[in-house]
Amino acid sequence: MRFLTLGFLIFLAGCGYQPASHYTKNILGDSVSTEVVISMEDPQNTVIIKDAVDTAVLTRFRTALVAKNESKTHLKIGIGSVGFSPLRYDTKGYVITYRTTVNMSIARTTDGNTTSYSTHGTYDFDIEPNAIISDQARFEAIRQGAQKGIDAFVAQIAALGVNSK
Repeated sequence: MRFLTLGFLIFLAGCGYQPASHYTKNILGDSVSTEVVISMEDPQNTVIIKDAVDTAVLTRFRTALVAKNESKTHLKIGIGSVGFSPLRYDTKGYVITYRTTVNMSIARTTDGNTTSYSTHGTYDFDIEPNAIISDQARFEAIRQGAQKGIDAFVAQIAALGVNSK
């Protein structure tokens, strides 16, 4: 088993594999600041999405999260919409699965140049028949949907980083 693992690692190193965070640093640099535009319609979602963005900067981009005046890149995230749509019904016609869709706009400012992106993420979750969506389930669904939208943004940035070489 050790030889198989060692062989796989040597293969990855030999073929030039590099993680997405390596390519995102070509675009974002070593320091990033974030700002989420507060939605007056639903300020609670803004806080959830801000936490998801900050987590992604640290874990996906593997860069330092710093103040705006100290950063090479600034990300300004706006929440376009958050929606819940029924996906599945039980035999009595009650909704048992919902899909959350989080639409976001992201403006990336690096060295004075601003580029805009549009992204969305979805998350499916089950509820009990004839029940309403609890706040906890709603917040978790929004957090997961925002995280998936941010992952899509990471993929866009990584693709730009690969092409910029």
